[in-house]
Order: sequence, then C-alpha cells, then structure tokens
Amino acid sequence: MRFAGKSALVTGGAQGMGRAIAERLVEEGASVVVFDIDENLAKQTAEEISGVAVGGDVSRREDVRKAVAACVEQFGGIDVLVAQAGIGDLQPLLEIDDAAWDRMLGVNLTGVFYSVQEAAREMAGRGGGAIVVTASTNAFYVEQNTSHYSATKGGVWTFVRNAALDLGQYGIRVNSVLPGIIDTRLSAPLVHDPVAGPEYLKRVPLRRFGQPVEIANAVLFLASDEASYVTGEDLIVDGGATLGVVLEIPDGSIPGIER
Repeated sequence: MRFAGKSALVTGGAQGMGRAIAERLVEEGASVVVFDIDENLAKQTAEEISGVAVGGDVSRREDVRKAVAACVEQFGGIDVLVAQAGIGDLQPLLEIDDAAWDRMLGVNLTGVFYSVQEAAREMAGRGGGAIVVTASTNAFYVEQNTSHYSATKGGVWTFVRNAALDLGQYGIRVNSVLPGIIDTRLSAPLVHDPVAGPEYLKRVPLRRFGQPVEIANAVLFLASDEASYVTGEDLIVDGGATLGVVLEIPDGSIPGIER
C-alpha cells in the first residue's frame, strides 16, 4: 500500500473526481480529510470511506486553514494535498458578468493558491510532501464559451510550475493532472447527450469519455514515492483528445489511401 501511514487532504473530495481520489487514497492506506463546500455530502463521503469531513469554501482562506488544521489534528500532519475543488460553466465572453468572473477565479485559481500555500507551510516544517493540483486541458486547448474557466486553468498550470520551483528546497513536490472530459455530474449534460456526446467523441482517439477513477490513478502516481523525482510536471489524461485533429476519412475518398 503506497500511502500506508500517510495523511492526505482532498479539496472538493465529496463527489466526482474528488471522491474517486479520496477513495483510492484510502484503499492505498492513507488517512484522508474530505474537504468540500457541501458539508453534508462531505460527511457522507467521509463516513463511507472512513475519513474525516470538513465543510468549507476553498476561496476563503480561513476555511482552507481549518481543513489543513483538521488534517494535522486528526492525523499528526499532512503528507499529501490534492487540490481538486473547481467549478465550471459555459458562458459567451460578452455575457460574463463580474460576479461570474470573480467566482470562477476565486474557486479555481485563488482556491488553489490558498490550498497549496497553507498545506505547504505545514509540509515545510516536517520535511516535505506531495501536492497534486487538478488543472485542465483547457489550460492550453481552449473551447468556445469557456474564456473565464480556461483563464483560471491556464493560471493554475503556470502556478504549479512556479510552486514547484519555490517549494522544492523544502522537499515538496508539486505537479498537476490535466483531465479531458470525464464522466461526472458536472459534465453529464455533454457526456449523456445522445447527439453532442458521440459528436464530441469523434475528436477523442480512444473514442470514450474518461472515468473519475482514471484521474484518481494518475493523481495517486504523482503523489506517491513512485514519482519521487518528478516535480513541476503536468500529466494529461484525456484519451488523446488534445493530440491533434482526428479526421473521419471514408475508404477510397482520397486516392492512394486504403484501410
């Protein structure tokens, strides 16, 4: 068990990819704090995986401090931080108001900053740790009507590299996982749409949507000692969607091409 005797804090850990990450960490021996804005769901998840629940908002520093403190008080310290909490929606650029912009940055970017800084302060005093942040392929492969979301994920991608430079001297590794479209509640309108879903999959070489556990497995690798000499890196988990353009070419439509 790769995380036996270690403690972990998972932000956004009550559902979707966050829950899958928390579950996998517990399966691998970790003691886990589930931190989520939905306190009731956090309690339910924590009870089901034998973890500890903390309710709060990652865009509020005092809430993040409370979650880190809970990990220290319950388990004696914090060895792993997974900054998974995030939000997203589709809005045309000309329709994004200040509140929507501020909330997106507050959760997706400022929330990562607070989480990494507060956890790293604790880790630095005890010889190091591992931090994994969930970014997105939207950091560099943008899509229509996602300007506010993509801006935050681009910021997260850059922040992770800077954090790795700054925190390496304390024995703290910082990496990111960049998911494509994963089958969760947030992406359900696309994933389960009978027209849009199959249409989207034409651009995915593996021809399917990812599952939360597949993101969890990538996170656990980066958080584990198997990646002990890896820092400042981004691991793309998108079924190949950002490799390039997938062309649907009927046989015989182009002279000289046969399949």
